[in-house]
Amino acid sequence: MIAGRLHWKPPLAKLAGRNALLALDFPNGTLTLTEAGSKRRASLHILRGEQALYDIDPGGYELFSPGTDLSGFRTALTRENRTLKRALTDPRLISGVGNAYSDEILHAAQLSPIALTHKLTDNDWERLFAATLSTLTLWTDRLTAEAGKAFPEKVTAFRPDMAVHGRYGQPCPRCGQPIQRIRYADNETDYCAQCQTGGKVLADRSLSRLLGKDWPRTLDELEALKRK
Repeated sequence: MIAGRLHWKPPLAKLAGRNALLALDFPNGTLTLTEAGSKRRASLHILRGEQALYDIDPGGYELFSPGTDLSGFRTALTRENRTLKRALTDPRLISGVGNAYSDEILHAAQLSPIALTHKLTDNDWERLFAATLSTLTLWTDRLTAEAGKAFPEKVTAFRPDMAVHGRYGQPCPRCGQPIQRIRYADNETDYCAQCQTGGKVLADRSLSRLLGKDWPRTLDELEALKRK
């Protein structure tokens, strides 16, 4: 999902280049699979029958299934005491959110990505549930409209009309303060310190370890550090 892409080509299109992994030929065109990343983690699974699909379902709570409600959502996310970012991106807990949209959801709900699920208030849960449904509905509608015009070739998790994800250093659309980020492994968490963490700049593992006591704790300290 990070580096893999599907492309729609004319019929009998050739696989060109080392990034091209697969071609599926249809009467009206060819669907190709490419992987741009260097880690080569793409895989293809062929399943027989609907039950085979259920067998690989990680079991996360389905947000748009009949009967979805705040209680079920809360129960799924509090199965373990995790940070909101980790809980929202775990497909065993919640289905279909992922890294980019978890940032957008938490910004809409005005909640910290490192807030623990077992410490949220009733009001926090209401905001989080509403923000999750509205954010996913908004982006489903936008992407569906785009795909209706032509096969979506420019697939990316970083989109200019997002509120925080991929917008490090740019102004928050709500308060105007610069978006902050935490980097870890192949992912990053983007957030607004003013709107989500009470003005506190969250520690980035690598940078905070490097800077130690000099790590800025607030937006004011961060701005002062930049001016030095």
